[in-house]
Amino acid sequence: MMQGLKGLIKLKQARNGFFSYQRNFSALPHYAQNDDRQDQVVRLKRLYESWEENPDIGFVLMKGSGKAFCSGSDVISLCELLNEGKIKECKTYLQTLYKFVYLQATYLKPHVAILDGLTMGSGAGIAIPGMFRVATNKTVFAHPEAQIGFHPDAGASFYLSRLPGYLGEYLALTGDKLNGVEMIACGLASHYALNERLHLVEERLGKLITDEATVIQTSLAEYGDLVYPNKTSVLYKFETIDKCFGHDTVEEIVDALENEAASSYDEWCKRAISKIKEASPLSLKVALRSIQEGRFQSLDQCLAREYRISLTVMSKRVSNDICEGVRARFVDKDFAPKWDPPSLGEVSKDMVDSYFSPLGQFEPELELPTELREPYI
Repeated sequence: MMQGLKGLIKLKQARNGFFSYQRNFSALPHYAQNDDRQDQVVRLKRLYESWEENPDIGFVLMKGSGKAFCSGSDVISLCELLNEGKIKECKTYLQTLYKFVYLQATYLKPHVAILDGLTMGSGAGIAIPGMFRVATNKTVFAHPEAQIGFHPDAGASFYLSRLPGYLGEYLALTGDKLNGVEMIACGLASHYALNERLHLVEERLGKLITDEATVIQTSLAEYGDLVYPNKTSVLYKFETIDKCFGHDTVEEIVDALENEAASSYDEWCKRAISKIKEASPLSLKVALRSIQEGRFQSLDQCLAREYRISLTVMSKRVSNDICEGVRARFVDKDFAPKWDPPSLGEVSKDMVDSYFSPLGQFEPELELPTELREPYI
């Protein structure tokens, strides 16, 4: 989630003509303290709902504070709740988060997200469905969930599966990063601006009194930069990515990478293999299947499936990999997780299937207002 997300609200045309009123405030004033995460998500969702209903509000701008738009650290809080036995709070948080993602994808007013700095995890899921996504030269986008025993969620299986070729599978399995230029090139971002010029972008948007998306689009374009990925970008590896990551199983993907590395002596293949082998074997298989299914599903179907997966992860019925991954990477920082199962070969089909099974009569599925709100993405 966002660290110190801010909303900039502009009033649109009143009955007797235009009037300007600006109100700046912090929607998550104490987010960096990592306490009451659930309450903050609830509050943020309510704010967006109230802004949408307010006829005096034309559009919303979202940005982070400091060096990150979103660091993806909410998974740490989830593990803390799990260790305290607060399963109900975990479920409520996930429900609210996924419903907020759906709200963003169906928002009736223009929405601008400035993705400056780290853009990872659920915060990426909140921003990507929005109408305008502004990347910068400091943007770092990634979905490293498999490396900590979780899975790309909050709508990630929807938008990752719709990236060119099998880039989504590559990003989900390796946890590799994209910069702002690469986000533009593959369609994850709609605009690009240098970090040093963001104040001009915000100043320009701050003078608008409109609810017209085309006006906002034009304003963002005024300060946009024409950029191209450099020759070292992963986007120049599409042929190899499609050749290796287009397979049905993680084992086949690893074999394809190893064969490619042996025949081409490509260090990129070796790095990809290394990153995959750092991840939870169970999470790798769950993440791959999630994205494969997401390619043929709507956003609401993806969110419902991700909710099932997340609840199964939280239940620890199959594995405790999420807490082990968080321990190894964020708590003890020994970067030596003891995955269970420890290898791909020991992850059975039944194990993976259990993450995708209906929740059952005593555990409600995620309910989204699909009849009232239809995504525009």
